[in-house]
Amino acid sequence: MQTLENTELAILPSNSAELLVPAQFPPDRNPALVYLAALAPSGRRAVEGRLKLIANLLGHERLDALPWHLLRYQHVAAIRAKLVEIGQAPATVNLALSALRGVAKAAFNLELITAEEYQRLRNVPTVKGERLPAGRHVGPGELVALLDACARDAGPAGVRDAAIIGLMYAAGGMRRSEIVGLDRGDYDASTGELRVRGKGSKERLVYVDNGARDALEDWLLVRGDEPGPLMVPINKGGALQWRRMTDQAVYGILRKRAGQAVVEQVSPHDLRRSFVSDLLDAGADISTVAKLAGHANVQTTARYDRRGEEAKRKAAALLHVPYRRKG
Repeated sequence: MQTLENTELAILPSNSAELLVPAQFPPDRNPALVYLAALAPSGRRAVEGRLKLIANLLGHERLDALPWHLLRYQHVAAIRAKLVEIGQAPATVNLALSALRGVAKAAFNLELITAEEYQRLRNVPTVKGERLPAGRHVGPGELVALLDACARDAGPAGVRDAAIIGLMYAAGGMRRSEIVGLDRGDYDASTGELRVRGKGSKERLVYVDNGARDALEDWLLVRGDEPGPLMVPINKGGALQWRRMTDQAVYGILRKRAGQAVVEQVSPHDLRRSFVSDLLDAGADISTVAKLAGHANVQTTARYDRRGEEAKRKAAALLHVPYRRKG
């Protein structure tokens, strides 16, 4: 396992060797665990993944084994450089730096580091740059194929999965954590209004219409109006299990239906990206799309706008290269 000691990215302070000694703090005194416990479940997984990667870079297999309170400016600067070196996207590196700042704040509040040490850790600069949005666009033909695959399933899972796909594509481009967080009481059948709980415990209203609404109404006929999770697991015998689904189950549903539809694999973020870009293509106002998608910044939404790409594609076709194909 590669450690920070042999990355040769920074001059490390004299206590660097102590970083390799597993921490002995109980959970309520471990700054990383304290910081993670304070996060909303919807955002905890990504942050935990970044902290685990950092712990691995510093020679620890477990996140809670790293003595986080011993990290100093030099360490964080080296971690930043190493993440860039191994090809992490700027946004991913910045998420890691944000997570480290959160851990440092917890360490300060636990009186494990001084105010001066905390401020120095915060001074490591973010990484500039931007990459294209993750995921791919799901075309209308693929969407039809996915829903057809659900329709061929005569059991209740086919109806549920069609509703999930419809909501993830057409109702706010919901994240998988938002799908499993829905309750029956969040949906108003008379108006099509759906209350969604997003990242950071932020709520937003989206609207279910057209085919997505039909799919959801069909699922409610199967599910019934009992209070509780809107989407529930279904066992192999076709019986509904009255508990909340997991994020990973939604991911598995999309992989399963994509395989049955014989289309390229589809992820939850692919449907979210398609929701945003297709609405912008259809002429929807970008600020409205941002609100529906739960984007805090309209610039995030603008990254999914394909209209500029179409203009560039047409411009490229204006130039002619006089090349003749061989054979």
